[in-house]
Amino acid sequence: MTALRVVLVDDQHLVRAGLRALLERAPDITVVGEAGDGAMGVAVVRAERPDVVLMDVRMPGTDGLTATRRILADPALAAVRVVVLTTFDDDEHLFEAIRAGAAGFLLKDTAPDALRDAVRTVAGGDALLSPAVTRRVLAAAARSPVARPERLAGLTAREREVLAHVGAGRSNAEIGAVLHLSPDTARTYVSRLLTKLAARDRSQLVVIAYESGLVRPGENDG
Repeated sequence: MTALRVVLVDDQHLVRAGLRALLERAPDITVVGEAGDGAMGVAVVRAERPDVVLMDVRMPGTDGLTATRRILADPALAAVRVVVLTTFDDDEHLFEAIRAGAAGFLLKDTAPDALRDAVRTVAGGDALLSPAVTRRVLAAAARSPVARPERLAGLTAREREVLAHVGAGRSNAEIGAVLHLSPDTARTYVSRLLTKLAARDRSQLVVIAYESGLVRPGENDG
């Protein structure tokens, strides 16, 4: 079994050491590099080509948002997935990270098993968009002047329904249950949405759902 390769970018050495220790308790995960600021993080990612990057936002020098944009704009790093490390008080920055293409966000006090599962989830192509965190973070979209309903012009009514549920942070299985579709059919709709909307991944579909006005903060609770 090939271990998932992870790079840690955080300006606090103790945080990196703790994350490394927790991640490497799993035989299928290995930390292949660390960096204490965004610029160094980008360099390490380019050198190591990891599966997943755990990226802090607030760092001196080049911050995590800038580093995330540089990584995700590099065609040579198209397979790399960035997860933003955060606390609950950084909604605006997180929304910008998701808009830039980050695969999701992870609280720094996440339980060890959940941390390892998060790395596996993102490496497998899914996004870390739990409804509770998603609603709070993407509420920042409501405070943004951006409104682009025209982005949905080419979607069918069913595709809009699916996109709305993606925007609410629901999984394919949950979307299928609500819309009476099989999980495979729900996955097919999501894949079609990625293509039609030119979205990098599921997290960007969430941004589109909010920015187009299809989903608004406070809707789809529960």
